[in-house]
Amino acid sequence: MTKKIQLKGITWGHSRGFIPMVATAQRYEELHPEVEIIWKKRTLQEFADKSIEQLAEEYDLLVIDHPWTGHAAAKKMVVPFDDYLEKAYLDDQRVHSVGHSYPSYNFEGKQWALPIDAATPVAASRPDLILELGLSLPKTFDEVLLLAAQGRVAFSLLPIDVLMSFYMFCCSLGEAPCTGTDVVVSEKTGVRALQLFKSLADLTDVKFYSKNPFMVFEDMVNNDQIVYCPFAYGYSNYARKGYARKQLHFHDLVSLADNGPMISTLGGAGLAVSARSKHIDVAVDYARFVGDPAVQSSLYVENGGQPGHLKAWESDVVNERTADFFRNTLPTLQRAFLRPRYFGHMHFQDHAGDVVVQYLKEGGDEQNVLAELNRMYKESQLLEGVHG
Repeated sequence: MTKKIQLKGITWGHSRGFIPMVATAQRYEELHPEVEIIWKKRTLQEFADKSIEQLAEEYDLLVIDHPWTGHAAAKKMVVPFDDYLEKAYLDDQRVHSVGHSYPSYNFEGKQWALPIDAATPVAASRPDLILELGLSLPKTFDEVLLLAAQGRVAFSLLPIDVLMSFYMFCCSLGEAPCTGTDVVVSEKTGVRALQLFKSLADLTDVKFYSKNPFMVFEDMVNNDQIVYCPFAYGYSNYARKGYARKQLHFHDLVSLADNGPMISTLGGAGLAVSARSKHIDVAVDYARFVGDPAVQSSLYVENGGQPGHLKAWESDVVNERTADFFRNTLPTLQRAFLRPRYFGHMHFQDHAGDVVVQYLKEGGDEQNVLAELNRMYKESQLLEGVHG
């Protein structure tokens, strides 16, 4: 009996991250009996702690965050899909990108991952409690504060999510962060962003300093205190009947002052192929299969995935399955901010959130917070020597 070609993949341990990869692998194996694909999972924290360089040595397939793109490109640890997939396929992926999902994995003119998963912070609510308590969904940030004062609002206050939310406040005030080389953001915008952020954090239970976005959603569905989350990376799983004790509905973000709906920071995940793989062609073909719009709109989403192809987001069938999660939050995705991906930015991202968390918890001088962020920002650029 001929020995099967074996591929190993690594993703993150949530229904959204793991089950669709196992399902697509199973179907791919049925179509290609000579191939075996084994997916392993790790926690979100482990996902952040172990470098792509280490993972690329162990695995053929990697589900990655787009801020790793510059690092991966510089180290040539994953393969550029341009060298393996036909232009028509990649053009379809680009044209049907959900917001900046496709270009988020493009660096130095090459495509280093396929955007199989799209996400950004969106709002979430408990529709049953909203109705039962006679409440209305907030439309403005001031209305969020009023609801938070009643102890009914929560969001993730982990360092990484806090940094992404700080970026969001800056963007929503009209200035995208990290666009220059000297400062993260202007003092005027940075000070105001920190103050607005703290005004909400001060009204939020401290237990949410230890909860990532899906832990916030778990709290919302398993308890009956929190009725609204103003921003957290969306998980369509919680919009599906039967997934949890209670069903969540998801929404666009509220308006901040007169600037229109808030602008959040793009997330999502891409599927990359290790340059160390002994079966690059097979791994690329499987990645092509996962990213195919027909698979994204059916097998992938049916097994808990949150697709990265626009056709899936616009599908009536997909939206019917998820209480219109995709249709309702697509505007949020389309305007989401694409954070930097230069080589050293992961160093900044790994540490800057701690500085903002300390300020949210303990207060202090906003100018000092910005000064420390600027110091870290400049330091991160020196790791590469080039701001890209």
